[in-house]
Amino acid sequence: MADDPREEAARYRQERERREHPEFYGEEPAAASTPRPMTETERWAYVETSLQQAIRRGEFDDLPGAGKPLQGLGDHHDPDWWIRRKIQTEQLSGLGPPALTLRVENQRLNETLDGMPREADVREHLEDFNRRVIEARRQLQGGPPVVTPTRDVEAEVAAWRARRAQRERAQASVQEEAEASPHPRRRFARRRNRTRENQTD
Repeated sequence: MADDPREEAARYRQERERREHPEFYGEEPAAASTPRPMTETERWAYVETSLQQAIRRGEFDDLPGAGKPLQGLGDHHDPDWWIRRKIQTEQLSGLGPPALTLRVENQRLNETLDGMPREADVREHLEDFNRRVIEARRQLQGGPPVVTPTRDVEAEVAAWRARRAQRERAQASVQEEAEASPHPRRRFARRRNRTRENQTD
């Protein structure tokens, strides 16, 4: 005959209470097993094993700059290098202290000017750039020093004209070559006609 379910439940509760509170039954509580701390050699082995497993899984493949030398090695120390690098890689504009944003803008200034169609726009942009550089040099809120130079408006406008003229000459040359060369179908037709003439001869 099966045991009474109520008796089984009572025994289960008693055993659980004995396990949780052995001191109530005159027993010594089981000593908690504390893990042994890892030695330095074991820690190095664990790290090396984790790295090797990650390499085998391909977690380090196709990282930015893989197989290339580290940028900025040998340059002068710049405490804000990470901000400047973030602005450049993310192509952010208007973020960060003026010293860094103006430095990035100065590096791309010729490209920005080349995208402007009118000389008046170029002059206005250069004057605004110089004004912001001068204002940043007068800053009173601290931050990295502003080392970006101002631009000579007349010299930059002359350089902008020269670059635009060079682009126009290059475009005209490409267009002349395209117009001078016969259409591919015409070249094929001429070649086919010459082949037929040679065969009839």
